[in-house]
Amino acid sequence: MEAAPFTSEITKSRSLSSLSSTSSLLFLRNSDFYRQRSRVKFKSHTALSLRASSESSVVTLLDYGAGNVRSVRNAIRHLGFDIKDVQTPQDILNADRLIFPGVGAFAAAMDVLNKTGMAEALCTYIEKDRPFLGICLGLQLLFESSEEKGLVNGLGLIPGVVGRFDSTNGFRVPHIGWNALQISNDSEILDDVGNQHVYFVHSYRAMPSNDNKEWVSSTCNYGDNFIASIKRGNVHAVQFHPEKSGDVGLSVLRRFLYPKSHMLKKPTERKASGLAKRVIACLDVRANDKGDLVVTKGDQYDVRENTKENEVRNLGKPVELAGQYYKDGADEISFLNITGFRDFPLGDLPMIQVLRLTSENVFVPLTVGGGIRDFTDASGRHYSSLEVASEYFRSGADKISIGSDAVYAAEEYIKTGVKTGKSSLEQISRVYGNQAVVVSIDPRRVYLKSPNAVEFKAIRVKDTGPNGEEYAWYQCTVNGGREGRPIGAYELAKAVEELGAGEILLNCIDCDGQGKGFDVDLIKLISDAVSIPVIASSGAGAVEHFSEVYMKTNASAALAAGIFHRKEVPIQSVKEHLFKEGIEVRF
Repeated sequence: MEAAPFTSEITKSRSLSSLSSTSSLLFLRNSDFYRQRSRVKFKSHTALSLRASSESSVVTLLDYGAGNVRSVRNAIRHLGFDIKDVQTPQDILNADRLIFPGVGAFAAAMDVLNKTGMAEALCTYIEKDRPFLGICLGLQLLFESSEEKGLVNGLGLIPGVVGRFDSTNGFRVPHIGWNALQISNDSEILDDVGNQHVYFVHSYRAMPSNDNKEWVSSTCNYGDNFIASIKRGNVHAVQFHPEKSGDVGLSVLRRFLYPKSHMLKKPTERKASGLAKRVIACLDVRANDKGDLVVTKGDQYDVRENTKENEVRNLGKPVELAGQYYKDGADEISFLNITGFRDFPLGDLPMIQVLRLTSENVFVPLTVGGGIRDFTDASGRHYSSLEVASEYFRSGADKISIGSDAVYAAEEYIKTGVKTGKSSLEQISRVYGNQAVVVSIDPRRVYLKSPNAVEFKAIRVKDTGPNGEEYAWYQCTVNGGREGRPIGAYELAKAVEELGAGEILLNCIDCDGQGKGFDVDLIKLISDAVSIPVIASSGAGAVEHFSEVYMKTNASAALAAGIFHRKEVPIQSVKEHLFKEGIEVRF
């Protein structure tokens, strides 16, 4: 995962003396770092010695405190190991086994590793062929350099340059989703992967070459064949996220942690050949009238029952439902917080606890939306949107979803043409990377007799208006669909992509809860307009609606809620149908 340097907004009150899970990474540019060299030279901070720890059930974790590393921790504990956090370079050298789940920007991460002496320790540890597993950026940093922020030197252990995916060939960047591996060399940790999908989320990749072919254990195709994993001796690294790849990913971690065990390879019935279309389960979470958190579902955004009591519709408990959808095969879980919770201190927000508990047993990506904005609690304590997002990431979220705030930011950007960098979208994207930021768009159709009747993008629609109108523009809304704004979905999508969104969740108020299918006209309009992934949402009522949206639009994923909660359409039924229709899915 890639991100730009952390700002003082989330680091000014945190100490840099520790790199434990509770500390934040302060990414500082070091001008001395950019000197030209074929191999990084490190200043020795201390006299370092290499010795193995006697604690065989302990995994040493190099955790910067940036992004979601909670799931890696939970996966390690799930497999029966305790965790020791790296505090000093000597902790690396004393490790029995070391996992580096790299998060953040290449240049900034190298700055910190070099300044703290961690880079020297890492190189020494790896060159001594000690058990090592790098994840995502933890793989990329092993290479000679990266083009992420100009040409920046890496650890220099593997020949090659890390470059950005080419989006000019029609492939969407970031590369987000479940893709297949082509295993080229024997790598014990991949023995259970076989023909199954694993989860990727990144914008930069390393390419195989004659110089590094002895390191490459697998590749993945996304426009080009890039390096998906490397292995030499006891040193492993993967570009994908095993902690987010379900049972398959847990098997990768298990084989790394138990290298001498005789585990049989698991047979696979279906062959993964490429990037799968994702099926996402969405849980709208709010407090009911008794104050309990429940999963609900609206009908055109109305979540109350049509009864005398007018109670909030209760479809289950969020943590339990999320766990069930994980078992059912959901590719991602999305939580939408539709209650303000303005009177709670940030650390006590109910959704924080939901994320923490869910991430203990759900090893697929988790997205949380709603309430990610500046707010002041009952005690008068002010929180920035960046602080709120940071707490969600630390609690288990992999992506955050921004709604109303993104609309206001896009309006201002379109009006002025200036990126201020102050909006929640820009700040969070800059700190955590655009792959961690989803923009949720909530439009409604406004019918027109002529496409030229408004200044916004209008299209011919399949479903005509009440007076036979053949055209419509899609007006964006805020505040849960209650307030229309002077901006169209097309204009909003284009603007938020430029401001740093990595993905778009595209809803439609007209279709919400109707069960008549996705708004294909809208989804095609937006997915053709942007180069980032688009998630289709609102209106699914049958398995055929999923195949229709994938066959007629460029949507990368499709999301549903009510039909899953009410058990009308099981997730596996959706996937079986898509598979029969020749659409790549993960099983």
